[in-house]
Amino acid sequence: MHIKKILTSFIFLVFTISSNAEEIKKEDLNTEFNVYTGMFDFSDSGKKSELIGFQHQNENLNRDTFLGNLSPITGGLITADSAAYVYTGVEAQYKIGSLNFNPSFTPGLYHEGDGKDLGHVLEFKSELQISLDMSDSSQLGFSYNHISNASIGDKNPGANSYMFNFFKSF
Repeated sequence: MHIKKILTSFIFLVFTISSNAEEIKKEDLNTEFNVYTGMFDFSDSGKKSELIGFQHQNENLNRDTFLGNLSPITGGLITADSAAYVYTGVEAQYKIGSLNFNPSFTPGLYHEGDGKDLGHVLEFKSELQISLDMSDSSQLGFSYNHISNASIGDKNPGANSYMFNFFKSF
């Protein structure tokens, strides 16, 4: 419950700071923040937990490649069970009108806290985000990810999570 209050306060703050979004020119938007909340490891009824997270992307670092537009991303999440994951990696960006598809791959460091033991401190997150443009500077979306250690640990139970996302560009 405490996580939901923090997320609500943060989203209110973002909307307050950017109340004049129409005045922002599209070419001036080069930093994107993604705030998300959802369920960590929803497929494990014994270890599922609410989560809240934050991700940053700098549009100036985007590169057009044969795989599409790629961008570095950095972020972190924390669960209600005090598990935490910090990561950095790459995200591809595909756009169809107002709809955005963003697959990503991010290695990171995991701390189990009182949550699920994923078997190793080094974990890999594969994710797919689907979002809808709400304005030139904001999006709402849904994402699904799988975190796994690729069997480099003694065990590799993995975790499947879903999140609701709010994106804001500045």
